[in-house]
Amino acid sequence: MKKLGGEAIFKRTDGKDKDFIENCRLLDRDLDLRVGKKIKRDKYKKYNQLDEIKEAIVVYADNKVVGGGAIRRYDDENIELKRVFVHNEYQGQGLGSRLVSLLIEWAMELGYKRMVLETGELLVESCAVYKKLGFKEIPGYGPYADMPESLCMAKDLNSR
Repeated sequence: MKKLGGEAIFKRTDGKDKDFIENCRLLDRDLDLRVGKKIKRDKYKKYNQLDEIKEAIVVYADNKVVGGGAIRRYDDENIELKRVFVHNEYQGQGLGSRLVSLLIEWAMELGYKRMVLETGELLVESCAVYKKLGFKEIPGYGPYADMPESLCMAKDLNSR
């Protein structure tokens, strides 16, 4: 783990931001290394396109990108948490929790009632962050309903 040299900066942007795109590339590489041998990840690509992402946050520390995440409209009441990743050497310092909290705040500003997400049980650290922030397991939704390796969660945005 690399200790933060100063305060992290969280910048609001969108799915076209070059730093956000690069962070997503690193997320995919990390997922390939961590779960790629157990899960065929190709089937998820179509659900992780960045062109529909209008709200994203990039995290900067030590003059470089160290993380990011996004929210994307799912339906009129639900917004989906997408592409959350903090670089491995910066994990364990609360950046992921802060990032997700800021995305929750943004979703509330936009008037959404609930946030949904898809992750996997193999991603233990991510699941711990989501549970700490009040997300609860739900049955698989939408495209994840028939993917047994998917773990879906939701958080009511009215109860912080």
